[in-house]
Amino acid sequence: MSDQCDGLQGFLFTHSLGGGTGSGFGALLLEQLSLEYGKKAKLEFAVYPAPQNSTSVVEPYNTVLTTHTTLEHADCTFMIDNEATYDICRRNLDIQRPNFANLNNMIAQVVSSVTASLRFDGSLNVDLNEFQTNLVPYPRIHFPLVGYAPVVSNSRSSHESNSVSEITNSCFEPGNQMVKCDPRVGKYMATCLLYRGDVVTRDVQNAVAQVKTKKTVQLVDWIPTGFKIGICYQPPTAPPTSDLASVSRAVCMLSNTTAIAEAWRRIDRKFDLMYSKRAFVHWYVGEGMEEGEFTEAREDLAALERDYEEIGYDQVEQEGEEEY
Repeated sequence: MSDQCDGLQGFLFTHSLGGGTGSGFGALLLEQLSLEYGKKAKLEFAVYPAPQNSTSVVEPYNTVLTTHTTLEHADCTFMIDNEATYDICRRNLDIQRPNFANLNNMIAQVVSSVTASLRFDGSLNVDLNEFQTNLVPYPRIHFPLVGYAPVVSNSRSSHESNSVSEITNSCFEPGNQMVKCDPRVGKYMATCLLYRGDVVTRDVQNAVAQVKTKKTVQLVDWIPTGFKIGICYQPPTAPPTSDLASVSRAVCMLSNTTAIAEAWRRIDRKFDLMYSKRAFVHWYVGEGMEEGEFTEAREDLAALERDYEEIGYDQVEQEGEEEY
């Protein structure tokens, strides 16, 4: 397929980190493509294990192992977890028991927003290579949070205005983030806002200026431009079977924040609890792996945690120096 493309920009991966196929085969595929198409963009939509809802007992192992393998091969990995997406479906769409179809409908809107500028016209277009340029300050720190608004059901859509300002502010609320972590306790290194539909640049500028005045949204000092904006005039559409209403405008936020370190700490703790007892390790050793690979992967994830912490510390130290 790639040989038939006139202008191949890159690859989009959608896979889970916790399951066996999504983690193992996904990592192998990404590694192979990295060898054959080294300079092409490789973006991941990675479904991260939920804090409370588990689909497999070995999720911590799979997540740590696949993250270690793909860390050097993926250019940008958009993080999504099932529990956060479940909560959005329950709260915004009034679905008491969301299923995978409900979750996939939401994730599809995010993927559609990310690729909209490639498929439709707009005043500020973004291509696949720009995501890495604008969201990844350091190669290893490439795990942006995903937010999307408005998430509204057909019954509510008729009496909600969903102005540019409202949907922009909604994206920064913890309840609209697709990973269970609190962005208010972290610092934003980079933010990309992808608007679709009936949106004008002036309204976006006003909305972003309003966000920057909030104390809950803390930016690191060394962001050169602050926010990357993309506007696509094609409004979002929802399939007839979707629970999401078709709206005149929407925004997808991709934000690289130190708050995501909370998610890594959570999965690393679970890994440590299991690995200290060597629970289920024999499954992997029986397939040809060595125990040393577990230790190596865990050390790499510990280094990733430290990378995020150091960015936060650098900011604190700079603020302390300014006080003197």
